[in-house]
Amino acid sequence: MTNQITPFDPLRNHDETGHDHESKGTPHVHSEASLKQIINRLSRIEGHIRGIKTMVSENRPCPEVLMQIAAIRGAIDRVARMILDEHLSECIARAAQEGSIETEIEELKAALDRFLP
Repeated sequence: MTNQITPFDPLRNHDETGHDHESKGTPHVHSEASLKQIINRLSRIEGHIRGIKTMVSENRPCPEVLMQIAAIRGAIDRVARMILDEHLSECIARAAQEGSIETEIEELKAALDRFLP
């Protein structure tokens, strides 16, 4: 018997524990190409983080580790931008067509309040 873990979907609405909370607005449906691109970027970030763990365990110089952490921050910001662009071009546009734009915008505002410093 194997434990199956539900993958974290970056294009879905999650709380701070990673639990999925369906949108009250329109369904969030994305193209396979878009999902693949985002998942690939996240996989590269995941590998980069494992590399940093190795650097720390090997007692590599702190400035080197900090430079790699800065690179990951940039990569995460780029993935967030991809997700935001996808949301604006797909989800918000769909909500506008379906007449639920107000709900979708409120959800986006709430997400941005938590995302932005």
